Amino acid sequence: MLCRLASAGRFSAKLIAPLGCSVPRQKHTLPDLPYDYGALEPHINAEIMQLHHSKHHATYVNNLNVTEEKYKEALAKGDVTAQVSLQPALRFNGGGHINHTIFWTNLSPNGGGEPKGELLEAIKRDFGSFANFKEKLTAVSVGVQGSGWGWLGYNKEQGRLQIAACANQDPLQGTTGLIPLLGIDVWEHAYYLQYKNVRPDYLKAIWNVINWENVSSRYAASRK
Repeated sequence: MLCRLASAGRFSAKLIAPLGCSVPRQKHTLPDLPYDYGALEPHINAEIMQLHHSKHHATYVNNLNVTEEKYKEALAKGDVTAQVSLQPALRFNGGGHINHTIFWTNLSPNGGGEPKGELLEAIKRDFGSFANFKEKLTAVSVGVQGSGWGWLGYNKEQGRLQIAACANQDPLQGTTGLIPLLGIDVWEHAYYLQYKNVRPDYLKAIWNVINWENVSSRYAASRK
């Protein structure tokens, strides 16, 4: 899991160094949003976005850095027990960082509607129609028990799109092998201030701010 997180993180240090030299690990950092906190209103309000980004995501980043330091110490000591005990924290906080970094770019104040080009054709091929895809991803996301994510991913081996659900902050690629294209956070803090406990209303609204250009770019990159 540690290797998967290191390869997937946007802010990880390069792992190759000259023989005999050590490169200090770069700490993970909270990415800036590509829009203002209130830019997604009325679909997602500014208070939720500020709390979600500056508090929740920031906490994942901070805890991930702390956990990685502890893991580094455990590796140096050869303490396998400590390494194993730290795996859940790496999975949760590392996944939270990876997932939310994708999530912010999947949203846009200029989003909504339908994708175009190759992504739309792939959706029609694998799900029959965009309407069928939207209905299926919504249903999977609504059906997540407690905290988790609904995902559109790309199965590189099979060359097709797939829908999946992940519990808590489990990262899609690290736990299923699917390359993440579109993630919908259905954890409580994603909607409780605005949509209260009515998850279907939140999921209905979020389609209005999906950044299909970003999803399409991810799809194109995943096929290379």
